Amino acid sequence: MKKTITIHVNDSLQAMGERFADAWHRAESGREMAETHIGFVELEAMLSALTPKRMELLRALHAHPAKDVMALSKALGRDYKRVHQDVRELSATGLVVKGPRGVCVPYDVVHAEMKL
Repeated sequence: MKKTITIHVNDSLQAMGERFADAWHRAESGREMAETHIGFVELEAMLSALTPKRMELLRALHAHPAKDVMALSKALGRDYKRVHQDVRELSATGLVVKGPRGVCVPYDVVHAEMKL
């Protein structure tokens, strides 16, 4: 089964709260909750977080997880410091996971939804 993460653009605190409450109620009733959401309050914030270089990094990690950031920077042919910064930023959003097995992208699909 493909794992999907949903990115919400122009997200409001109210919408985030409604998703949280919905997940809480489903958990209480024993229903499935295997979903992940990321919210950005505006398009500019999402574009700042998901630059073309970071999207390249996500695709590379999805195809081939790396043992560490150094291995990833070598595989991408990019400066270690910049890759480290990108991994830190993407980890903060939940798009990249760093663990004992290395650095990876645990999702197959990134679904973006933008409210007008």
